[in-house]
Amino acid sequence: MELAWILTIFAIGFLGSFISGMVGIGGSIVNYPMLLFIPAALGFAAFSAQEVSAISAVQVFFASLTGMLVFRKGGFLHKPLVGYMGISIVIGSFVGSFVSNFLPSAVINMVYAVLALIAAVMMFLPNKVSDVQDISQVTFNKPLSIIVALIIGMVSGIVGAAGAFITVPVMLVVLKIPTRVAIASSLAITFISSIGSATGKLMGGHMLLIPSIVLVVASIIASPIGAKLSEKINTRILQWLLAALITATVIKIWISILF
Repeated sequence: MELAWILTIFAIGFLGSFISGMVGIGGSIVNYPMLLFIPAALGFAAFSAQEVSAISAVQVFFASLTGMLVFRKGGFLHKPLVGYMGISIVIGSFVGSFVSNFLPSAVINMVYAVLALIAAVMMFLPNKVSDVQDISQVTFNKPLSIIVALIIGMVSGIVGAAGAFITVPVMLVVLKIPTRVAIASSLAITFISSIGSATGKLMGGHMLLIPSIVLVVASIIASPIGAKLSEKINTRILQWLLAALITATVIKIWISILF
């Protein structure tokens, strides 16, 4: 096993998990394309799409878990919000995964692309919600949170990808949740939804042991660092970082559909 190959996988996992902890996403939108293209570009054996998907699922599980624990210590984790949205997303993902069996690939890709575009637009809308020191002051519309989480879960289940990068914009713009609380709670919700996906990938037989272990180590190190840094960065900067990530993802999705 080449040391350069292991270091390459570690660097990819570190970057994805660092971003995961900082802006409240699973990290797969960063890791997936890098795992697919960078090792092959450097002359190493290329991963298949199924292998990358399985490895990324494990990385998201540990990155969201470790990042969530940091935010929980900081007092930004809103447990009722996580409960309502987390359960709803899991239910929606099961429904979406079932429905996907009856939809053509073109429809599935278009649904995801449209939802991602909506998420990107949301990030550029004015957000006047101020940060709060006391999380008990944060209120939200419970029925609305259940509905939007169900929709996110269904679309995520249909396309077979995590919807974490859509969850934060919805929390900020639709539910009016303060930025740090949204990031912390999104990581917790992503962790809940990743339990099923990681288990499914393990059972599917596409899991590669060594790359998965390397990414888990990278996640355990990098995600808490990103989460700690997030607590010190101005919330407006965090929103712009997330907006840039989502916009890049939208561009990638639409290019793949149109070309």
